[in-house]
Amino acid sequence: MNHNQDYLNLLIKIQRRSKYTQRELADELGFSLGKLNYCLKALKNKGLIKINNFKKSNKKISFIYILTPKGLTKKIQLTLNFMKNNMREYDQLSKELDSHVER
Repeated sequence: MNHNQDYLNLLIKIQRRSKYTQRELADELGFSLGKLNYCLKALKNKGLIKINNFKKSNKKISFIYILTPKGLTKKIQLTLNFMKNNMREYDQLSKELDSHVER
């Protein structure tokens, strides 16, 4: 999977729910903690998210992830690109199927 797809999945999760422990977020996305931290750092450095931490309990620190306006714009752009790519793949497969059926 490419970085754009990983970033899109992460931005979608953050937009739907802002409070997570890193382990919860990594588990939901199927990422290792290292991969999650890499992606979060990249999104933060690009100005797409803000990260604040707070104590959830005595043992766990949770984070609040906030999509910035720039992050929302990027999420929309990545979603559109994802949909365009899927439509291209669908059209290609449909043409291939049609050519096999005609034979």
